[in-house]
Amino acid sequence: MGTHDTKRTLIVNALRVALVAALFGVGLVVYRHLPQAESAEGARSSQPTVLRIVLRAEGLDAGALAETKVELFSFDVAAARREFDDERRYGQRFEDFVARRMGARQQPVSARFDPDGETTVAVAPGRWWIHATLAGADELSWRLPVNVAGREQTVELTPSNAYTRTKSF
Repeated sequence: MGTHDTKRTLIVNALRVALVAALFGVGLVVYRHLPQAESAEGARSSQPTVLRIVLRAEGLDAGALAETKVELFSFDVAAARREFDDERRYGQRFEDFVARRMGARQQPVSARFDPDGETTVAVAPGRWWIHATLAGADELSWRLPVNVAGREQTVELTPSNAYTRTKSF
């Protein structure tokens, strides 16, 4: 009986090793057939999207449009401000906090509207937040999240999609 038990133990152990090797081999084959993921460098080098931002508001003068600055951020600055304000960070400025939070993300992009209320910027595909404030008798502010994709995309800023509207006296 001793020899029989030894043979049985050897066969069971050999089958265990074969099973683990087969599972590993199948996993390797599946892994090699997966689509290649873009690295962080590859994502940055992909084709930028031409984002056209159009301000649609009646009764605006060209001077107010030329003064209006548009900023695009690769993360939600308003959420970062809420987080910064919720917990006191003594000795740390908000700008330093934002720089630390941005890490390796895309740097903010700034632009100004032309007299027709349009501007064009090239940004990497992904999630962006548009921040703009139009000064005048009625101050309009926008904080719009935008999923940027493709070669070209247009975003319209209107009074109906404004974040805040305040009247200045």
